[in-house]
Order: sequence, then C-alpha cells, then structure tokens
Amino acid sequence: MRAIRLLVAISLVFGSVGFAGFAHAQNAAQSLDELLKAVREQGTEFAADNKRREQEFLAKRNEQKAILDRTKAALRAEQARSTQLKKQFDENERVLEEISETLRIRVGDMGELFGVVRQLAGDTKGTIESSLTSAQLRERSSVANRLAEAKELPSIADLRDLQAILLEEMIESGKVVKFTTEVEDASGLKTTQDVVRIGVFTAINAGGFLTYDSTDTSLRELPRAPADRYVNLAQDFFGADSGSVAMAIDPSRGALLSLVIQSPSLVEQINQGGAVGYAIILIGICGLAIALYRLIALHLIGGKIRRQLKASEARTDNPLGRVLAVYVAGKGGTVESLELKLDEAIMRETPKLETMQGTIKVLAAIAPLMGLLGTVVGMIRTFQTITLFGTGDPKLMAGGISQALVTTVEGLIVAIPLVFLHSVISANSRGLIEILEEQSAGIIARHSERGG
Repeated sequence: MRAIRLLVAISLVFGSVGFAGFAHAQNAAQSLDELLKAVREQGTEFAADNKRREQEFLAKRNEQKAILDRTKAALRAEQARSTQLKKQFDENERVLEEISETLRIRVGDMGELFGVVRQLAGDTKGTIESSLTSAQLRERSSVANRLAEAKELPSIADLRDLQAILLEEMIESGKVVKFTTEVEDASGLKTTQDVVRIGVFTAINAGGFLTYDSTDTSLRELPRAPADRYVNLAQDFFGADSGSVAMAIDPSRGALLSLVIQSPSLVEQINQGGAVGYAIILIGICGLAIALYRLIALHLIGGKIRRQLKASEARTDNPLGRVLAVYVAGKGGTVESLELKLDEAIMRETPKLETMQGTIKVLAAIAPLMGLLGTVVGMIRTFQTITLFGTGDPKLMAGGISQALVTTVEGLIVAIPLVFLHSVISANSRGLIEILEEQSAGIIARHSERGG
C-alpha cells in the first residue's frame, strides 16, 4: 500500500495530463509489475516531450537573437548613412552659397535687365488681353505670361518672341480686317458671323457695333444700339468693298461706346419726368398748336389785307375791307362822326386779330412753374429715399433727381418757344392793327380835305 501511495504522489508532480495517464494505467494494470512498467513508459514519454519543447524554445530564442542582431546592424548602418548625408547636406549648402554669390557677382546689371523684362512682359500681357485684336488672334499672351512669371534670366529667343508680339500688336492696330468668329447676342446666343475690326478701336458686324469682353476674348452685340447715324455709318462701312468710307470709331477702345448706350434715350428721359413732365408736354403741345394756328390765321389775314390795299372796292372778307365798308356807308356824315365810326370798326377787328394771344402767354408762364413743381416733387422723392435707405447707393436717389432736372428742362423747353411765338404773333397782330389805323387815319384826312 505504501508503494501505491508513493506512486500516486509522484504522478501528481507531472500534472493533470500525467495523472490522467497514470490513473488509466492503474486501472488497466492487473499487477504491480505492470503498474511499474506503465509508470516507466509514461516517464519516458514525458522526458521526450520536455526535450522536444526545450529544443523548440532554444531554436526560437536563437532565431529572435539573429533578428535582433540584424536589426542592430541595420540601425548602425542607417546611423552611419545619416551622418554621411548630414555632412553631404552641409557641404552642399556651403557650395550652393558659394555658387549663389558667384552668380550674383557675375550677373551684375543683368538682374536689373531681368526686372525690366518682367515688368515689360506684365504690361504686354495686360495690353494683349485687353486688346481688340485678341478677338481675332487668340492665345498670344502665353509668351508674355511666361516671362512675367519667370524666375530666371530670359533667353535671347524669349526677348525676340516678346518683341514679335509687340510689333504684331503695333501693326494690327493700323489694319482694317474682316474675319469670322463667334458673336454673342443680347440673349446670350452665340452665332458665327463676319466681323470687321477697325484697328484696336472698334468692331462691327452687319447689324452695327460690337463690344469686346477681355475676360473670355469674345465679341458681344450691344444691348442697345447707339444713335441711328452711327449705326448707318457702321452698316455702310461693313458693306463697303473698297474706297474711302466715313466711319465713327471709339478712340477710348469701347469706353465711350459703353457710356453712349447707357445714356437714356429721349423717350426714357421723358418718362423720368413722371406725371408733371407729361403735363408740361401737354401744355407745350397745346400752346404750340394754338401758336401755329394763330400764325397761319394772321398770315392769311395779312394776305387778304395786302390784296385789299391794291383793290378799288371794299371786301368784307378781311378787317380792312370791313373798315372801308364802314367808311363807304357813312362818308356822307361829318368828320367827327366818321372818325368815331372808323374807330369803332377798328375796335371790333382788334380782338379778332389778338385772339388767343393771352392763352399763349399764360401757357408760356405756366410751363416753367410746372417745371419748378416737378423739381420740388423730385427733391421730395430724393429726400424720402435718403431717409429710408441712406446715401450709400447713389442709384437709389437717381429717380428723384432725374425727375427734378427733367421737369425743369421740360418747363424751359416749353416756355422759351412759346414766349418767342407769342412775341411773333403779337408783332404780326400789331402790324395788322397799325395798317387798319393808318388806313383809317388816311381816310379821315382825305374826307376832311374834300369836306374843306
């Protein structure tokens, strides 16, 4: 029993796996000898397994040591390489500094030339991009752009290219060229059209003037055409094949043309006057119609009076004939009575000759007053706008100021002609009345002589 207990204690030292095998052997054994044999065999197996594990551990340890040795060797190599590269970098910095100083000394005045070339290239780039010739000759600013951004001295070939661009621009500015390109209309639709370029100043097509957009080197039709006389000149010039043809150009290269199309037309200026402006125009039309009517009437009456002066008999179709008819009817009376009758007849004719003159005079006086009214209304609008929105945007105040100025102009435009026409009509009517008075005085004098 002691031997059995001793074997059991030894088997516990080998672990659970050995204990399980030992228990299995114990159960299977039929005698102590067999049990001993099983224990010895199990011990041999345990020893062989431990030996194998020890050998695997030693192999892995040696492998990890080799990897560590290789890593340390690579680290030492990289450290040595880093030290060498740092030395090489410091040497390169020293050499680069020496080369830069040598370059600075050798360049000398070439540095100033480099600055001049860059500045000239930048100016040339801006000139080319804003030039009307770029609408025909595209992609010309690449050389100037490259030289303007260059970091090194330009070559002789670069300088020649820059010279060629400047000479080309100079030559093209004096040419009148017809070419085909895309033109964008007011709605944004692009179509291929024939275009005539007049130097660097103006471009036209069959419809009139074009404007140049330097952002995308494109030609666009004007949103509104200038005056008809300029459009007619452009159309005649576009259709001409040879010879000398009059043409209007924009020496400011589009600035004046853009201002012309932005200026309001006559109808727009009239609309700026508002209701007061319309009333002034109505007054002007009425006054002008009355004045023209009176001028025509006085002209016809004057013709009849002149014919009456040449006639031997009194005609009742004119004032002088009616005055003479009064004399014929009362020539048998005294001088005093005849004089009174002739004065009465002249007084009857005078209002007919001076009719509507007061109306013209009143309209001529009302027109500038209406213009003053429009000025006040416009200024009230302006101050109301300033109160609401401030003075930051002048366009908000443009409506009131325009009404103030336009109505003033309209009032003066109406008043000045009406005053002039009133003076002309008054002079004509006074002339006719003086004829009547002169003839009346002559009649009385002759009648007095005959009576004496």
